[in-house]
Amino acid sequence: MAHQLYIQPISTVSGPQVVQGDALRLAGSMVYAREFAVIVRDDGVVVSREIVTKDRMADVLGALPDALAADGAGQWAALGKVHAPLVLEERTLRLDQPQVMGILNVTPDSFSDGGAFMDDPETMREQAASMHEAGAGIIDIGGESTRPGAGAVWEGDEIKRVVPAIEACVAMGAVVSVDTRRPAVMQAALEAGAQIINDVSALRHDPRSVELVAEAGVPVILMHAPGPSTEKAEDLHKDGDYAHAALDVFDWLKAARDRAVAGGIAQDRIILDPGIGFGKSLADNLLILNHLPLYHALGQPLLLGASRKRMIGALSNEAGAHERLGGSVALAGLGMDAGAHVVRVHDVAETLQARNVWRGLRDAALTDFGSLPM
Repeated sequence: MAHQLYIQPISTVSGPQVVQGDALRLAGSMVYAREFAVIVRDDGVVVSREIVTKDRMADVLGALPDALAADGAGQWAALGKVHAPLVLEERTLRLDQPQVMGILNVTPDSFSDGGAFMDDPETMREQAASMHEAGAGIIDIGGESTRPGAGAVWEGDEIKRVVPAIEACVAMGAVVSVDTRRPAVMQAALEAGAQIINDVSALRHDPRSVELVAEAGVPVILMHAPGPSTEKAEDLHKDGDYAHAALDVFDWLKAARDRAVAGGIAQDRIILDPGIGFGKSLADNLLILNHLPLYHALGQPLLLGASRKRMIGALSNEAGAHERLGGSVALAGLGMDAGAHVVRVHDVAETLQARNVWRGLRDAALTDFGSLPM
């Protein structure tokens, strides 16, 4: 395997003015990165790691072999890339502050709210309305549980579950994404008014998905999951064996993005998700979360979905799924601090309150010039 390069932002500042401009606005977000680790690994093993700031980056990259230097230049440009808003027919979703995606599961066996919104349409509409009115930028609707051990769902049943929910949310004026890996469900969801595809298999489950998404021209979320995803291999949680989870996920997402682009999907319509909890141990999840800013070097908007995940219970005396609000908001805050463009959550109002306070702190920091030398 050839040497591989990674540029990991490792420290941030409240604004560029506090370090005389020696900081990079990270992926068009409200986060400013000060120091970066330039990492090289060979055959899965890290062989060098140098800490540099923005002003020294060109010199450090220029000293590398040509292939690594070219890759590094691309990653460095990606880290500073300002992502354009997502244009969704009449709606526009800005990415210059974290957007909150609300989760609406219409399944009987979701780990968090299984059955609550599938069998009672009125309860489902009330939940959707509460998220939309609270300010969710997107409502993500799924008709198949992807928790470990969950059984596969026939696409006809999945369509029957998600289409009424999508139609109800669209009628409210919400931006809707559909959480599915089946092209027939994607097509039915788009016809019902969904504007974004969220595929936990990163379009691997069925090769027809790539062509469908490319033709539709809609944004697509590609999530990392280590297990094979074909119609005969359903378990996305299998084969979670990593040399370095954060760097391996980076490589995997890069390959997933490149496959999508090769299949005709516009690169500016691709969002990446590191897949917290999918085929990853607690240690793997923590490593990935602590490396989140790294994934901006792939040049795509970043989504973090860690709400109510099992890792929160593992760190909190095995708290149940409905007792993980504090941990969920903490992880959403971590995502914001890492420049994540979208956080996918169950508790929309609470996360939006945290986001708004976070935004206020960021705005104030950018207008604070008291730390500049006189």
